[in-house]
Amino acid sequence: MGRIDYEDDPNAPEPNSLVPAASVVVVDDSGNVLLQRRVDNGLWALPGGKMELGESLAECGIRETKEETGLEVEIIGIVGTYTNPRHVFAYDDGEVRQEFSICLLGKPVGGTLAVSDESHEVSWFTPDEVDRLPMVESIRRRFEDWRSGAYPVIR
Repeated sequence: MGRIDYEDDPNAPEPNSLVPAASVVVVDDSGNVLLQRRVDNGLWALPGGKMELGESLAECGIRETKEETGLEVEIIGIVGTYTNPRHVFAYDDGEVRQEFSICLLGKPVGGTLAVSDESHEVSWFTPDEVDRLPMVESIRRRFEDWRSGAYPVIR
């Protein structure tokens, strides 16, 4: 399913859903960051997705990271909360979701890098390499908030 991100765009469609979601900044012992290139928009992103009934926020982040990258992670902190009502995601099925995401901090504890039906590529990057990758601004903001070390943030 395709997705278009709109942020502070007066032509954005009106949201019709609000779904709790988690994303995870996964950092290895060398300070590299795990990213995936998404199938739905072709851009690089942190692993993450919507929270399911019956799971905690940490469990959501762990599950989504495993599903999208093949890696098992341990959640060790929180980067911030992201709830900009002027940031919406429009999906091909007609859903227009208002942003509601908690970004967690994680470290790898197992698994093997692997693509999924949600990711074209999965790779580790140095923070400087991330600066050159195409990604939506809301994901870049999460990365920059982690890199600044001034977290948790509330946006």
